[in-house]
Amino acid sequence: MDSETVEIWHGQVTAEAVHFQAYWRVLDDAEQTQAGKFKNELLCKRYVEIHGRLRNLLSRILNQPPEKIRIKKAKHGKPYLADYPELAFNLSHTADRLMIALCLDCQLGADIEKYKKRINLSGLVDKCFAEEEAAYWNQLPETKKIPEFYRFWTRKEAFVKATGHGITLGLNHCVINPENPSEFLRVPDLCGQAPAWHLLDIDLGEGIWGAMAADKKFSEVRLMDISSMLDK
Repeated sequence: MDSETVEIWHGQVTAEAVHFQAYWRVLDDAEQTQAGKFKNELLCKRYVEIHGRLRNLLSRILNQPPEKIRIKKAKHGKPYLADYPELAFNLSHTADRLMIALCLDCQLGADIEKYKKRINLSGLVDKCFAEEEAAYWNQLPETKKIPEFYRFWTRKEAFVKATGHGITLGLNHCVINPENPSEFLRVPDLCGQAPAWHLLDIDLGEGIWGAMAADKKFSEVRLMDISSMLDK
């Protein structure tokens, strides 16, 4: 991987019992403790597999045993590699799908969401969209409102994850240009200048919306199936 490339790995979370122990063994104490807090067995299996797959992927890239990789969390919970801070990564999952984005020397965030109908979509728009975004969304035909909502939502989530501050930034203060959704009109002052940030929509099909945010542009984006390499 070079500094001009971003890798996006995605795939299905199978939660198969046959692989559970293999994933469990590579988790650190904090991850195992977190897994043990799940009351729902399926959610526990998914958590263990997702974080086991992340460690296996990082292991291939760093040429280190997966269980030896030190994943720490910053003040607001953003994960980072204690021994390889130059390698940025971000993880997102929804239902039985996961996505991991990786790049060098940047702030990086990723988010995926599974399509689902919401009762009060307009209420979420009023709360989480800025005036320009809401005006654009409200004039859309009804058939386009749900997919466009998820596109804006994942872009905003990816951005607040990239900054490391999370939703405390206020999603309505992270304003995407409706005419060019790869760029921002405004971002909170503590995040720097809006033109420094770039967005990328990621089409994963099957009703899954995805987005990535970073504080630099990339010359190449590699989209890869995580199942093709991690369990071999």
